[in-house]
Amino acid sequence: MTRLASWSALPSALALLATPAVAQQPTDQALIDKGEYLARAGDCTACHTAPEGEPFAGGLPMSTPVGTIYTTNITPDKETGIGQYTVEDFANALRNGEAKDGHQLYPAMPYPSFSTLNDADIEALYAYFQHGVEPVVKENRDSDIPWPMSMRWPLNVWAWMFAPDEVGYQPDASKSDEWNRGAYLVEGLGHCGTCHTPRGIAFQEKGYAAGDEDYLAGAELDGWYAFNITGDEDHGVGGWSDEQLITYLETGSVPGKAQAAGPMGEAIGHSLRFLKREDLKAIATYLKSVPAVSEAGPSRFEQGQPADDVARLRGIDLTEDAAQDQGARLYLGACASCHGASGQGSQDGHYPPLINNSVMGSTHLGNLTQVVLHGIHRETNDGELLMPALDQDISNDEAASLMAYLVEQFGHPDAQAPTAAEIDEWRQAGH
Repeated sequence: MTRLASWSALPSALALLATPAVAQQPTDQALIDKGEYLARAGDCTACHTAPEGEPFAGGLPMSTPVGTIYTTNITPDKETGIGQYTVEDFANALRNGEAKDGHQLYPAMPYPSFSTLNDADIEALYAYFQHGVEPVVKENRDSDIPWPMSMRWPLNVWAWMFAPDEVGYQPDASKSDEWNRGAYLVEGLGHCGTCHTPRGIAFQEKGYAAGDEDYLAGAELDGWYAFNITGDEDHGVGGWSDEQLITYLETGSVPGKAQAAGPMGEAIGHSLRFLKREDLKAIATYLKSVPAVSEAGPSRFEQGQPADDVARLRGIDLTEDAAQDQGARLYLGACASCHGASGQGSQDGHYPPLINNSVMGSTHLGNLTQVVLHGIHRETNDGELLMPALDQDISNDEAASLMAYLVEQFGHPDAQAPTAAEIDEWRQAGH
């Protein structure tokens, strides 16, 4: 449940005028430790740590249709970071998207979700970022967005129109403590809607909480598709057991359901795998209760037929027109040793099946294209999980043939595999 750097994650926004004062408290190690846990839950490192960069020193580029912005240094350095922020300044930045000097932050920092954070958690986060993070001297980089599009005053209008106008989470007295904890994590600190909720015409999230229009119904995100995670039994997570959801959030893998890659894999690697089991259980309880949003077609978890006759293709003679045969040959050479000749996966579950797999069963094939070309790299509690990338080894025509075979054998009946020209465009766009 995390973000890619994209315009979809930057709806243009920020700035409410006031935030309740948060009392400054003496800092102790227990408070710092709590803040570290909360920073993990909020996946702060995903945006504020650049590749090969120092933790939380910023500098991660985020592309938009009008230019690139760069994330900020949130270490406690007093000149280039947030070392001179008071706890009130910090709360105002989190809840209202306003920096200490009053300028509006781009909502790569998802302040509309963080507006629900309670005072105690803000105190703990502040203690961690001031006393548990090493200061790094690194100047913040200005955006590459040209004037007049770089002007920020329109963000105030956007915030007035679309941002939540209340701060602090308001518990639902009709729900259990566990449900309310899950809602607090999903709607607020975890900001799951940033990726999983579709956007409106002004790039605003269509909802921020259960019951809002299309909340968590799935959305495109910089070449990936963040799936429907509402309570829908066919296309969401309503048909998952609590244990399956917890396992997925801990490990990124539930054989016969889904394997995490891309931004979701990063969210698990940076954040979710570190959460307490009771918090993961609360998240599962909440997600299954989110009003179902259905999609057209059969369940994405029940697609595909085993390619039982794939072995006979080992002896085929390829021709220029035999695209399907080429795809089968590529599958046997590059994929079958792990996923099985019939797509059944490995018996120990380490290599996932392609039958009843959420990526294969979707009509949104961006994720399949990403995985085929760029592989998977996910940090787990047991070490690294790797699937080799094929990007440097296959041509556009070969990639199209392989994906046509995968869709034909294991995919959604309404899915259309990308063409070689579309894959070339994909590569040129840097996805």
